[in-house]
Amino acid sequence: MTSGPAEGRKRRGNLFRALLPCLALAALDTTSAQAQTVTPDLFNPVRGGFVSPQDLPLRKTADNSGDAEGDPGDRQRGRNRPAPSRIGQIPTYGLPAASGAKDSGYDSLNRKRKSPKFYPGQARPKPPPGPGTPPPSPPPLNAAGQLRLSVPPAEGANKTPLPPAMAGTIVGQPPRKRLKLDDDPFGAVGDYAGSFLIKSAVELSGGYDTNPGRTFEPHGLPSYVIAPEFLAVSDWERHTLVADLRGSFTGYGGNLPATIDGLPNSAPTDVDRPDLTGHIDGRLDVTRDTRLTAQARLRVSTDNPGSPNVQAGLARYPIYTTLGGTLGFDQSFNRLDVAVGATVDRTDYTNSKLTDGSTASNDDRNFSQYGGIGRVSYDLTPGVKPFVEAEGDTRVHDQQFDRSGFQRDSTGGYAKAGTSFEFTRLLTGEIAVGYAARNYVDLRLDRLQGLLTSASLIWNATPLTTAKFYSDTQIAETTLPGTSGVLVHTYTFEVDHDFRRWLAGIGKFTYGTYDYQGDNRNDKTYSLEGDLIYKLNRNFWIKGSLRHDILDSNVPLASSNATVAMLGVRLQN
Repeated sequence: MTSGPAEGRKRRGNLFRALLPCLALAALDTTSAQAQTVTPDLFNPVRGGFVSPQDLPLRKTADNSGDAEGDPGDRQRGRNRPAPSRIGQIPTYGLPAASGAKDSGYDSLNRKRKSPKFYPGQARPKPPPGPGTPPPSPPPLNAAGQLRLSVPPAEGANKTPLPPAMAGTIVGQPPRKRLKLDDDPFGAVGDYAGSFLIKSAVELSGGYDTNPGRTFEPHGLPSYVIAPEFLAVSDWERHTLVADLRGSFTGYGGNLPATIDGLPNSAPTDVDRPDLTGHIDGRLDVTRDTRLTAQARLRVSTDNPGSPNVQAGLARYPIYTTLGGTLGFDQSFNRLDVAVGATVDRTDYTNSKLTDGSTASNDDRNFSQYGGIGRVSYDLTPGVKPFVEAEGDTRVHDQQFDRSGFQRDSTGGYAKAGTSFEFTRLLTGEIAVGYAARNYVDLRLDRLQGLLTSASLIWNATPLTTAKFYSDTQIAETTLPGTSGVLVHTYTFEVDHDFRRWLAGIGKFTYGTYDYQGDNRNDKTYSLEGDLIYKLNRNFWIKGSLRHDILDSNVPLASSNATVAMLGVRLQN
């Protein structure tokens, strides 16, 4: 269907019929039009500010929520609207308790809070200062006494800044460990020669000995001691080589008389004597569990003063030298360790020089010793390692018969069991108990046997006090006719105390027994010693020593007493 003139006339008719009612309403309303008056309410930017509240066609009968004090427009007109009803509502007063405590803050209601968690290496917050905290330092002043406005430069302002990793400023970085305090701030530092750390020292001391010959009738002499030391330790990733040499020479400012009451003196007229102990230890790590070990050892000394082996009428002590070595291997089987070694030792004595100018041979005392040693240990715990050790040897003398007509060749050994332990670094060491025996070719010599004890214990009672205990057992040769040998037991108690780091005191007590089996002689020795060491620095010490020795023998006129006082210095590097 298409539109035409009829369709247009129809639309105009509908528009006219809609305008007729509007014109009728306008003719009936006789109210005159008025302009709007400008009042301050027109500029009031609040809800309902253009008309009075009572004239609002849609006014509310109750106050808006959250406007408890009335509408601001009402306050300007000096009127207050009625307060809202609180019936059935829970009143609230300010902020609830612990609303700002989060998870770990203070809660006055004593509710359980979660402890703060920190990731590893995170810095812990410092607690707030409490009572007794000193007040902060006053602000800095300049030379004129006025307040300095600028901050002084830091100590490291002109220094090259450290990387964050070294400065410890990276978030999450574990704190750098502080260097361990030096346990011995006055100890020798040493020098490096290639891959070896070398430490050396020498002690020079002088004093007085009331009885240098350890005779029944004492004759005192001034004395001096020169004691050098040398230590070299390898610094290798694998294998080890250690050389330790310690010696001393004790000299006296005079000679003892050749005769006492018309009889030859039992001590030499010249009582100077050397003493040297040295060993070199090496270890070759073949694999992780297999190691080759070797040791070379040297001992140079004389018979102990007061010993029955010292001939009467000597001009000086004969010197003996013992040179030996050990070659073996260590094998580890998980926690089980097995060590086996072969030993060879050679002992030679020099000839004795008598006071009449003649000499006496000591070839009958020279001997060679061949043997073997084995040890099995097990790591029971990280601090306890029990073990079993056994040794056997054969001694062959250069001469078949000694000066008294006895054959001194023999075979012997020992077996012992014990444990090494380490309890929290306070008590460490090794202790063992066993049995030692020696059989001689000459049937006239009885079997030499006895209990064997060995111990080396260190107790760190306090950081400044250390207690030590040592025990040792030896089977020694003798020249007494009809006597098999000497079973020697030695026990030493020592206490070290640092009054200051630079002032140390040492107390030592030694007890020994000498059992001459095959003879009725039994000797007991007691030694009480006190040392005081003043450490000026790492290289120079001053040392004072006082020692009292007692030899108690059941043989008449064989006992002795001696007191030794020494003062000297120690030079070390």
